Amino acid sequence: MAMNLPRNPTRSVRIGSITIGANAPIAVQSMTATPTQDVDATVAQIQALHAAGADVVRVAVDSKHDAHALAEIRRQTTTNLVVDLQENYRLAEVVAPHVDKLRYNPGHLYHHEQEKPWQEKVRYLAQVAADEDCAIRVGVNCGSVDPAKRAEFAADDSVGPMIASALDHCVALDELGFTRYCVSLKDSDLRKVIEVNRRFAEARPDVPLHLGVTEAGMPPDGIIKTRIALEQLISRGIGDTIRVSLTVSNTRKPEEIDAGRQILEDIAAGRVRSVVDYGLDTLNIISCPSCSRVENEAFVELAEQVKEMTRYAADHAITIAVMGCRVNGPGETDDADLGLWCGPNYVNLKRGAETLGQFGYEEILPRLKSELDAVIAFKTSKPIT
Repeated sequence: MAMNLPRNPTRSVRIGSITIGANAPIAVQSMTATPTQDVDATVAQIQALHAAGADVVRVAVDSKHDAHALAEIRRQTTTNLVVDLQENYRLAEVVAPHVDKLRYNPGHLYHHEQEKPWQEKVRYLAQVAADEDCAIRVGVNCGSVDPAKRAEFAADDSVGPMIASALDHCVALDELGFTRYCVSLKDSDLRKVIEVNRRFAEARPDVPLHLGVTEAGMPPDGIIKTRIALEQLISRGIGDTIRVSLTVSNTRKPEEIDAGRQILEDIAAGRVRSVVDYGLDTLNIISCPSCSRVENEAFVELAEQVKEMTRYAADHAITIAVMGCRVNGPGETDDADLGLWCGPNYVNLKRGAETLGQFGYEEILPRLKSELDAVIAFKTSKPIT
């Protein structure tokens, strides 16, 4: 029997052929993992995601070459597209004619043209979006919060800066008269995802929210983490569009859509788990979804190898992060006990925020095991036997 779930009274926001917010169905999204300049491969993946039921597909654009490729991609698909601007927000005017939504990260705005106030950059983005009939997503991410905003909060408060940043950008857009936007607040810790979205929704119940657990990891763990967060939020009326971010190979990307649809169907039918505390004393591996920023496809295989190799540590409360690129990897491994972020030829190994060095893909696992054993020994105050 379907449940009569509450929905926050969010405003309607049109993204191409669909609308999110208000009483519109919760949309399901994914992101291409192919190099954007490989037009044939990217179009094929977009079509596969669309066939699986994707309402919106996100494409990363890091350069003008990517932007030019996007124009051809748009000609070959009618799927609703959102572009991820990364750090070069000025690419907006090049890509906006070919997409239905612009996604920018408030933290990344800081890095480009630092002499300009962020409000001026938002004004530019809003004008481009208005001129080209695009929606906007303000995408706040735990690993890349604006340093100026982070400095206003205690070092151990990661949720406060995210909420404050999102609220500041909402006010800026509202004052510009641009209300066709949604917000996402993502973390790899599902408990923080629940907290940050609940607090934001309480402050701005009118703003549609895009939900997801970033770097959720490989299935089934990544699906389980995301399911728990979505159950806790959607059951409270929070959430208008979702993504299940999984570390899978390119051919398996449609599994993100399948997982999202299944989670929504289960929540609507009342098939949910009662989760009071997810803070179990067990190993937690977080890994980012494969995307076009990954510079070595061995990343996915490495993530799977890390999961297999670390099974012996399953009963220890240790977090290992495996990130696929240099964009989010350095920052989003800081909070893990051990972190790996992958470059074209080497894997960077970290212990917390400390960098331990670069290692070849063929030599990283033994070194990771050595560091994991040391962490276990330290946490248990007894030698490994």
